[in-house]
Amino acid sequence: MANEQPILTARPRSVSGKGSARQLRRSGQLPAVVYGRGDETQSLTLDTHELTRLLSRIRAATTVIDLQVEGDDPRQVLIREIQRHPYRSDLLHVDFFHIRADEKIKVQIPVHLEGDSKGVDLGGILQQIRYELEVECLPTEIPGAFKVDVTELDIGDSIHIGEIDAGDVVIMDDAELTICTVVPPSVEEEPEVDEELEEGEEGVEAAADEAAADGETESDAADEGGE
Repeated sequence: MANEQPILTARPRSVSGKGSARQLRRSGQLPAVVYGRGDETQSLTLDTHELTRLLSRIRAATTVIDLQVEGDDPRQVLIREIQRHPYRSDLLHVDFFHIRADEKIKVQIPVHLEGDSKGVDLGGILQQIRYELEVECLPTEIPGAFKVDVTELDIGDSIHIGEIDAGDVVIMDDAELTICTVVPPSVEEEPEVDEELEEGEEGVEAAADEAAADGETESDAADEGGE
């Protein structure tokens, strides 16, 4: 969790619609909204470059931002959604969720595996099943990530959610669910041959050989008759 709360400035926006949004983006601005805590949704305009720089140094989903809207009191917010261009990195729209420092919220926290599993050294394959966990906590207690040490995992071993040290936050996911496991290496098996099919193929081959032999006999007889 960052010690310094980042600041983002914004201006109220009165005009909406796709046309005005495109015009904003062409001028280096970005449309956004802020909602939450029973407040009416407010449309905003951000500086695209300012937001891009901010996103490059925070984890958007878990970082509390001090949103300073022109003519209004600062608000603590979380980024709830970022819309991007389908095939470019361009930002299109951002949703902010207004929070309070003394109210618990639910957020998704990433899971990072650390260390070299001894099971992998023996030929096993480390599989990560869950990459995020949902937690409930105060905004000031949001962890940056859950770091899971897999060093002692042998082939067949697993780590479950209930084994995570979450500190003061509450993990909402089922404690019995698996986070990661080391599975044995896959062994390619030779395809099974259907015995009946094999016998049938042998019968066809035998019939073909017999027919060929009969053809040769008839041919010899014809040659003798011609002589």
